[in-house]
Amino acid sequence: MDKSGDKGVSIKDIAREAGVSIATVSRVLNRGEGAGPEVRSRVLEIVERLGYRPNVSARALSGRRNYLIGVLFLRLGGYHYLGEVQLGATRACRRAGYHLLVEQIESADGMPSPEALAAFVRSAAFDGLILTPPLSDDSHLLAAIEDAAIPYVRLAPNSDEARSPYVWMDDQEAAREQTLALWDLGHRRIAYIDGPAGHRAAVRRKAGYLAAMAERGVSVPSAWIAQGDFFGMSGFNATEALLALEPAPTAIFAGNDEMAIGALAAAAKHRVAVPERLSVVGFDNAPGGETSWPPLTTVHQPIAEMAEAAVDMLIGGFGDRRFRARVQERKLDYRLVRRQSAARAPSDIHLAP
Repeated sequence: MDKSGDKGVSIKDIAREAGVSIATVSRVLNRGEGAGPEVRSRVLEIVERLGYRPNVSARALSGRRNYLIGVLFLRLGGYHYLGEVQLGATRACRRAGYHLLVEQIESADGMPSPEALAAFVRSAAFDGLILTPPLSDDSHLLAAIEDAAIPYVRLAPNSDEARSPYVWMDDQEAAREQTLALWDLGHRRIAYIDGPAGHRAAVRRKAGYLAAMAERGVSVPSAWIAQGDFFGMSGFNATEALLALEPAPTAIFAGNDEMAIGALAAAAKHRVAVPERLSVVGFDNAPGGETSWPPLTTVHQPIAEMAEAAVDMLIGGFGDRRFRARVQERKLDYRLVRRQSAARAPSDIHLAP
């Protein structure tokens, strides 16, 4: 039983404030039975308000768990994404008295070998793991985790969804809606900046863009799709190439906000007015989009909420032998965020596809 928290607030303080026994507080903190919903809610509210944190080291010494959740990521995609994942996962871990450790799998030498992945997983002290894209679909990593019998939840897997619990949002439908919003503004030459090959979000966002254009009877020329890597410089370089087309696009949809901000910089360099001559939109609702000039129209992806839900699913499954066999899935909603970087197509542009 925990006697004190990391911030000097003891379990006795929680019990006294809630008007319950120490044993009841312990049951609530350890997700045991015997505490009703009203009592549980009251205890957890007091825990959060007083800033109580269980002594993780003492709890680990007592037996079965280390009270450590790991988030694994690959250095692919924007830094905003990882920061939001860490924020949401930390919230869920704190509520349950767990610590969070964020680990980068890829090194300067590239992706580790299957043998190195297996050794890493075996040596880690994680009670459970959250996998971010594209690791969510890495067959060698998944096999190593399963061999080590470590529970895991995936964020936005691209395939084999029945393999584990997962949390996702509909990137494809969001990208389709974003593209159609540009079409409704009169744009017909809508170019796209793609993300890294094989990345789940990049694949589905591009598919949504192509689906929207096909719905409007447009067969997208290959020149309208520029390759990026989810980092800002690739958006800058891709936009320079797109602006050199004849005729140039009137709108650019970048597969994430970092590339879209790079696109705004390229437009400024070439003195192409945004949004008067060129509309630029992104995806993710990263903080930089709100302070870019002009402020960026984008798609809000609930990244922190997805990570928080994933940790809740993971911790909720501990002690349940059916956890890995019982597929759990949770879908979160997106929304379009309309700002000043997108406007109606220039009046001298003919609207026929």
